[in-house]
Amino acid sequence: MINSNAVVFITGAFISHSCWDEWKLYFEKNGYTCIAPPWIHKDAPAPVLRSRHPDPDIASIRLTQLIDHYANIIKKLPEIPILIGHSLGGLLTQILVNRGLAAAGIAIHSVPPQGVIPLQLSFYRATWKSLGFFTSSKNSYLMSFKDWQYGFTNDMPLDQQQKSYEQFAIPESKLALRDGLTSAAKVDFKKEHAPLLFTAGSADHCIPAALNTSNFRRYKNNNSVTDYKEFEGRNHFVLGQPTWKEDADYMLDWINSTSDSNYRRETVDNLSLQ
Repeated sequence: MINSNAVVFITGAFISHSCWDEWKLYFEKNGYTCIAPPWIHKDAPAPVLRSRHPDPDIASIRLTQLIDHYANIIKKLPEIPILIGHSLGGLLTQILVNRGLAAAGIAIHSVPPQGVIPLQLSFYRATWKSLGFFTSSKNSYLMSFKDWQYGFTNDMPLDQQQKSYEQFAIPESKLALRDGLTSAAKVDFKKEHAPLLFTAGSADHCIPAALNTSNFRRYKNNNSVTDYKEFEGRNHFVLGQPTWKEDADYMLDWINSTSDSNYRRETVDNLSLQ
């Protein structure tokens, strides 16, 4: 069993940290002490943050600031935590695990580190506008509902798509997203690390399962636990889909069944070969 009772949930881009509310309660009922800190400049409800758009403070956020933000939070905790991150929060999880700041890490539909090249067209369709290469980086980016439907909530009923957008969608920093293409997003795949689980969804347009597979497969020859699980029917709104407890239970089982000793193991469940 991984020797930590602390969990830090790390939020991804475009979405409020309140997406973790039910997860936090569920993990606490299972004996963990949990926090889900917001990003810098994002400690407000989603409707408030949308009302401030375009927000120069949010627009100024850089990936290195987010790494330092979460690293400082982790260092103040009484024990080294388990990190659970979604999307860009998954990338942050990978980086922080790589820096030795986690007892274990779970990367949910993770944005890949530098050097893992997406080949899937749906990834570019879902993310191209948010990078905003031909627009000012001084303005934050707010995903339209139509783009939310494609990138986050595809295959969900319209009323659920609308409710999720109103409850969770927030403006984003183009700079933080662009930084994901730079050395700020670098991970040393050969370095030994705490146990690390990747989860992917077969229906995710934004971070397709095959991209998660490529990310996972880069971890070679590091004498460490590296596991992978693909869930059927999960889109990028995986944290809020009706199936979220099934995913959480799998993660809890993984935490309870995984040794925190460093040895090489690859457990592959439903690995996407696309």
